[in-house]
Amino acid sequence: MKRSEIRLSVIVVNYNVAFFLEQCLHSLFKALKGIDSEVIVVDNNSVDRSVSLVEEKFPQVLLIKNKKNTGFSVANNQGISVARGEYILLLNPDTVVEEDCVKKILPFMDVHPDAGGLGVKMLDGKGNFLPESKRGLPTPLVAFFKVFGLSGLFPRSRLFGRYHLGFLDKDKISPVAVLSGAFMLLRRSVLEITGLLDEQFFMYGEDIDLSYRITKAGYKNYYYPETRIIHYKGESTKKSSVNYVFIFYKAMVIFAKKHFSQNHAKVFSLFIHIAIYIRAGLALLRRFTDWFALPLLDAGTVLAGLFFIKDYYEKNIRFAAVTGSYPEHLVYTAFGSYLLIWVLSIYLGGGYDKPIRIARPTRGILLGTGVILIIYSLLPETYRFSRALILFGTAWALIATTGVRILLHLLNIRAYRLNANQNRRLVIVGNPQECSRVHQLLKGTALKTSFVGYIAVDAEKELNHHIIGDISRLQESAEIYSIDEIIFCAKDVSAQQTISLMLQMGKTRIDFKIAPPESLSVIGSNSINTAGDMYTFDVNSITRSDNRRLKRIFDLGFCILFFAFFPFLMLVMERPFHFMGNLFLVFSGSKSWIGYKSSEFLPGNKNGVLSPSEVLGKELKQDTRDRIDMLYAKDYQLSNDFRILFKGLRKLGS
Repeated sequence: MKRSEIRLSVIVVNYNVAFFLEQCLHSLFKALKGIDSEVIVVDNNSVDRSVSLVEEKFPQVLLIKNKKNTGFSVANNQGISVARGEYILLLNPDTVVEEDCVKKILPFMDVHPDAGGLGVKMLDGKGNFLPESKRGLPTPLVAFFKVFGLSGLFPRSRLFGRYHLGFLDKDKISPVAVLSGAFMLLRRSVLEITGLLDEQFFMYGEDIDLSYRITKAGYKNYYYPETRIIHYKGESTKKSSVNYVFIFYKAMVIFAKKHFSQNHAKVFSLFIHIAIYIRAGLALLRRFTDWFALPLLDAGTVLAGLFFIKDYYEKNIRFAAVTGSYPEHLVYTAFGSYLLIWVLSIYLGGGYDKPIRIARPTRGILLGTGVILIIYSLLPETYRFSRALILFGTAWALIATTGVRILLHLLNIRAYRLNANQNRRLVIVGNPQECSRVHQLLKGTALKTSFVGYIAVDAEKELNHHIIGDISRLQESAEIYSIDEIIFCAKDVSAQQTISLMLQMGKTRIDFKIAPPESLSVIGSNSINTAGDMYTFDVNSITRSDNRRLKRIFDLGFCILFFAFFPFLMLVMERPFHFMGNLFLVFSGSKSWIGYKSSEFLPGNKNGVLSPSEVLGKELKQDTRDRIDMLYAKDYQLSNDFRILFKGLRKLGS
């Protein structure tokens, strides 16, 4: 390692989180003002314009551009190997640091020579304390308590709560066993003793391993809550995914084999594998529930009603005068067909999109009934069931699907709240000029919000008809105007003030977001369990659920058509065997017939067999292709997909 030449080197490892990185660097450079420091960004082959963003907006950054995703440990070690600081700060890109952060942590380390590492108080995007700010060593017993939920049931217990050290005061400085890799201040001289991050860990676990090696070397890790950061919790890897479960727990097994005795490592590994199956099972169940719970509820409720109506109609109307009943096989075939058509029509009509809307399933049911009646009229007389039951069934389906959604709403299940996230009452905090810029940005998105006004940093000095209050009375203004969301302009409101206000109002239902200066994004997080979300200027059209559904129907429709004419198409394709592979990739959902090839940073689409620039039929510069992709995303039209597909038909094997 190089000798110390400056006070602090900050290393940020980035992978496809450009907008979060931009916000992080804005806050970081404010915190480094007056400090002899350097910032090193190691980009792990991002495809979202992270590299160009850093080069254009932060030329003072030392940028390392990897040609592949090397993982967190390798990338941080790359940064450390060129760092010149007396202290090394490992910082996640999905963070916001307070302005006084560095000015507090460095003097603390200076007067505590026993400190090998330091972590700070972390909050999520809603102002909630993140328990991983301070952690204990995951021994087999601690792992057992964590896996079987005892640490969650008794978080403050000195026996059961050792994973997150819940018995320690979150507002007091304390030695802890494990620091979080999201913010990890390290003394260079200690790293020369312990060595760098262990590159066995691709992602997760490397912070636990290094923290443990620091304590084994005779130093302490300190939890320092006198400065705070916002951490949006792993935008690169969603916490609820099955992939995350396997990556995280695999890292725990590596740690156990490395540091525990053979017997303890076996016990630990057993608990970890139990945890993998439990957590992976829960993740799959959650995903299944997200996708199929509402369609199954609709189908079950409607089917039960259909049989009730059929029995009543049979006994009291259709066969009231004579003994008889509908053929059983015909009943099951008809009812199964009705359900399939109704559920499919609800899906096509957006009835399963979130947020939930009452009108959408109603529209789908009526559309489906029209299809059923047309099919019914074309059937031979012997296969016709009962037109009356179709009409009665339609009436019941309308009542049932509406009732299911109202019931779920009354049960206060978050994912099924009616009109959620629509017409949210929103204020922007900052000076009028920046507030106006952010307001215009929001107008360029597909969001449905009810803009209330600006909250001025100093209302006495500002004259603007949009101003409804000043920042000193933000909470009062939020209550008076029933505000759902607050956006802070980072140019005018300090990170320290933003975090303090979030903490002050953290127990409310209000969501918080931050708009970095000169940025086309507004970033925030609505709960402790979400990684983060953002509003990005003018590229929302293709992300709308109805457009994504149309694209998927387009892809599947042409897959079926191409399968039907497969022998002929194989003769006209430029690369027929690649076309065969693309056909299966699109059918499985891994690709789309039309998508981005050059501008993969744009949202809402998979990699495409053909790109929007394909129709021009000539070589284009990268920035030209990017602009074409931007226009395609901004103003998506299904007709464009047809045009691109037919223009580039022979290239579908590319």
